[in-house]
Amino acid sequence: MSMCCAATASTAAAATLKATLIVPADDARLERTRLERAYLGHAGGPATDGLQVALDEGRFELEAAGAAVALSVVTAATPDAARAAAQAAEKAGAAVVLTDLDSDATLAVADAVKLPVLNLGDSADRLRQQDCRARLFHLIPSERMRTDALAQTLVSRKWTKLLLLVGSSPQDQGRAATAQASIKRYGLQVVASKPYRLSADPRERDLANPLLLTAGTAYDAVWVVDSDGEFARSLPYRTVLPRPVVGDAGLVALAWHAQFERYGAPQVSRRFAKAAKRPMTDHDWAAWMGGKALIAIAAAEPKGPNAAWAKALASTPVDGSKGGSLSFRPWDGQLRQSMLLTDGQGVIAQAPIEGLLHPTEVLDTLGADAPEKLCKATR
Repeated sequence: MSMCCAATASTAAAATLKATLIVPADDARLERTRLERAYLGHAGGPATDGLQVALDEGRFELEAAGAAVALSVVTAATPDAARAAAQAAEKAGAAVVLTDLDSDATLAVADAVKLPVLNLGDSADRLRQQDCRARLFHLIPSERMRTDALAQTLVSRKWTKLLLLVGSSPQDQGRAATAQASIKRYGLQVVASKPYRLSADPRERDLANPLLLTAGTAYDAVWVVDSDGEFARSLPYRTVLPRPVVGDAGLVALAWHAQFERYGAPQVSRRFAKAAKRPMTDHDWAAWMGGKALIAIAAAEPKGPNAAWAKALASTPVDGSKGGSLSFRPWDGQLRQSMLLTDGQGVIAQAPIEGLLHPTEVLDTLGADAPEKLCKATR
């Protein structure tokens, strides 16, 4: 599959920036029943939808700059297949590889080529920290950015005492540790932490009973960690105390929501909905930003070559319709960006919260800041 956004024939001196997107074969995130549930923070459709919108929008900018972009899409069922696909793309002349893969496959791609790799879909902090790579860039916010945004919002509302509910999967355990780091960073207090488990065994029914899980202690809010989404969606309005739910249901921190109404965002969401026939999610925004990044570097260096595009990627700001130009952090390759706090119906707040201070860049209050970096790669 290929998509293209090219300049006119009058700009024959321009080189075509070739990019390859690698996506999972038989992507479980796009299984029909999961898409129908539309859990907040989960993919709403293929990454190609957001990329195509960005490429269509960028035609005039590329034409004016005398530039061209061509994108191909391949699938990979395993990390080894993703590695092979990336190597084939590099051999075929690709200047950039984009991925919508899990962490292991993303790292396999990053280690296989000497090209910039744009991560569109994996929020794992280890890709930005201990398992970072020098040429790996991240459009989707990290998990720590999400939890920092939630913690800031809780502090701003003085909801300081938290009941933490955590699932039993390894992914939930890791994400709970990230939540705890944000909770500590912003001076919140976990008054109790309880595990839950969804089970078909009648003897374990009480392990997912909201009334039992939220009884016995006083708290200002319930923070639920549920990577699957099934338990979390049933939690709001079923707690013993009348308290807000945050985390993976109730109030959720996202890169984007279709009801965001500032900075030209409604126009972006409408263009996407018209093209894809569905609302724009934060995964779609990350893919759209991947396309915007390709257009920005192609316009900045219309004649290439690949080395010039790679250099431009690290230094060229991109407009994400979230207020101001966005840039990549030099220490971990993460795209700086604000976060939107939403209940699914509209955007309730933005993070960083108003009044929060930082020595150099307030967006760096979201996610691992430079003094906290574990990334040893030299960019």
